[in-house]
This record gives sequence, structure tokens and C-alpha cells, in this order.
Amino acid sequence: MIESGDQKEPINGSAKREGDDHQMESKKLKDAKQCSKCEEWRDWMVKYSPNVVFMLQQIEKAGDHKVPLDMINCEICKDPKYGGFHPELGIQLCANYITDKWVLNDTLSHELIHWYDNVRFKVDWLNLRHHACSEIRAASLSGECAIMTEFWKHSGFMRVAKGHQRCVKRKAILSVMGHPACKSKEQAEQVVDEVFRSCFNDTRPYESIYR
Repeated sequence: MIESGDQKEPINGSAKREGDDHQMESKKLKDAKQCSKCEEWRDWMVKYSPNVVFMLQQIEKAGDHKVPLDMINCEICKDPKYGGFHPELGIQLCANYITDKWVLNDTLSHELIHWYDNVRFKVDWLNLRHHACSEIRAASLSGECAIMTEFWKHSGFMRVAKGHQRCVKRKAILSVMGHPACKSKEQAEQVVDEVFRSCFNDTRPYESIYR
């Protein structure tokens, strides 16, 4: 004999599954929309952003091949970040964290500096000093510290150059802290300090700091 309590279990289970399915479907739609918008911004930047177009040209000159668009991918990222670069997989743009096309512009410019360094200088990404150097250059040359530069410019507390350098150093330290070989914030700070001067002053392929 089936009791009433036994009848409720599959009904409740079914309702839960339907709710889960609805949430999953909603998330898929949201993810797809975010990726679509990210791809729209990416496509615009590779055509019209002076910084992105310039870097794509310089990478081609340094490596004798164009950067394939299918190696600049918009994805849904688990970790809170704007993007990343892998020497074999290319560039990742985090569609769920990039809020507008100008954030994408700075993010893509940043990752293209890494790509250029990888082609031009044969970076050993397992080496903390190499990684730190590329992070310093990417933060400085991509334009992502331009807002900080303007803040210091109008604040009256510090010269523009110093404000820019502080921003670059902070971002480089945060990136190095995420490296598997980095054991602490103190180690990241030490490595960045050791290479900062030479890497910050190396503005290739630009003649000077962009923006």
C-alpha cells in the first residue's frame, strides 16, 4: 500500500528539478547575451581602437603572422577578473565581468601586450621576474591606469608620473600574486620592485607611454 507521504516525494522532487531547469536556462540565456555583447565590443575594437589595432599590427610584425580572431575569446569566467592570456590558447575576455566596451578596450590592450612580449621577447611565463615584467608593461601601456593618472593630475598631491607608476605597480603586484610560484604578497612586491625600473621604462612597441 502506498501512503500519502510516499506520494509527495516525487512531486516535490519534480518541482525542484523544474525550478533548477528554469534557473539553468535563465543562466544560459544571460551568459549567451553577455558573450554576444562582449563579441560585439571585441569586433569593434579590433577595427577601430587605435591601441588595439596598433598592437595587432606590431604582433604581426614581430611574429610574421596575424592574431586569429578565434584566439580572442569571450567567455564566462569563474574567477572575478577581466581577462587573461595563455601563450598557446590566446586571449580570454571575461564577458560576465567586462561592464562596457571601454573596459574591454583596456583589457584587450593589456592582454595584447602580453602576446607581443611572448612573441618578441620569448617570455618564460613560469619565471616570476619575466611575468612581473610583462605585467608592468601591460598595466603601463594598455591605458588602464589612465583614470588613475587623471586623478593624481587633478588632486594636487602628486605628479602625474608618480600616480601612473603607483597604479602600474599595484596592478602588477596583484597579477604576480596570482602566479602559482608566488608564495606571498611580500614576494610579489619584491619581484615587482626588482624589475620595475627597467620594465616600466621599456615602452616597446610604443615610443612612449600610450595616453
